[in-house]
Amino acid sequence: MTTFRLMMQISLCVLLTLCSWPPVSQAALSVPAATSGDPIYQERLALFQRFESVYGIPWSYLAAVDQYERSINKRSRQKDNRQQAPQRLTAIEIPPALWGGPLNPDDRDATPASIQFFGGLGVDGDGDGRADRENDVDVLTTMTLFLSRYGFTREDWKIGLWSYYKRDRAVKTIDQFASVFEKFQRLDLDNHHFPIPKRYTYSYRSTWGDPRGWGGRRIHEGTDIFAGYGTPVLSTGYGVIEVVGWNRYGGWRIGMRDIGNVYHYFAHLSSFKKGLKPGDIVEPGEVIGYVGSSGYGKPGTSGKFPPHLHYGMYSDTGSNEWAFDPYPYLKRWERQMYSKKKKR
Repeated sequence: MTTFRLMMQISLCVLLTLCSWPPVSQAALSVPAATSGDPIYQERLALFQRFESVYGIPWSYLAAVDQYERSINKRSRQKDNRQQAPQRLTAIEIPPALWGGPLNPDDRDATPASIQFFGGLGVDGDGDGRADRENDVDVLTTMTLFLSRYGFTREDWKIGLWSYYKRDRAVKTIDQFASVFEKFQRLDLDNHHFPIPKRYTYSYRSTWGDPRGWGGRRIHEGTDIFAGYGTPVLSTGYGVIEVVGWNRYGGWRIGMRDIGNVYHYFAHLSSFKKGLKPGDIVEPGEVIGYVGSSGYGKPGTSGKFPPHLHYGMYSDTGSNEWAFDPYPYLKRWERQMYSKKKKR
């Protein structure tokens, strides 16, 4: 244990030596060519890469933690007068009780000595003498050191994430995000695609909240897109396949979680893309299945309604998941699909 602590202290000293940490906006390290020209993505990636070079935790994993926090905090961003706080590059928000210590009377404590006295996690990562919860370098250093306590393998970091979030879903989602970033080697993965190719005939309207009778009284949590049997179904975003199989309501269905932590539900399929399995990483516009009329019964039941794709979206709030109306998103993605210029 003494040796491990010494290693951590040496790592921190190295980090402080490599810096006078210039403003992050000037930390323009080598950025993969595939990365967007958006300077925010470039700066954020450079920051993650810098931490990887010092601590050995892959930038993709740090980016995954940041992306998970971004997804669960986006609806509370305006609380606690945060709109008046300086614009941050990262989205990780360590609660005051964890940052300063559970018995610390000052929930804004930024003094490293008192934070250490009260058993808080917060550390001074940029060498300015303050451990600031709103400072990207301090926060990333704190999170990186916390994960490093548990070891230096992916399985070790999963244990650390569970210790921090106390939620299996959080650990799984962050690990999935890391896999997506590893595959595409970029952060700008926000694009989406309409689930039916434009060269096929289809129709849909808003069906959110419509009553459903089969299987008990319930409402329709999605949008039905009617199309011919066997019409290709496309991935709507960058993400990871979580579920492939049968559901007595949805029939043959696929569940995919995108990089924004939204679960996409594709139901009533006739079949899946050959070889598709949980854990596969997909991108917008990639074929994942085919329209059918399966469901409302035991495995293999089909033909109880016209062929169509039931498409649903579910948001993770950090404590549970809830369905929301996908219709406005489908209309937006449809407009984008038709506005793209044809490739020559």
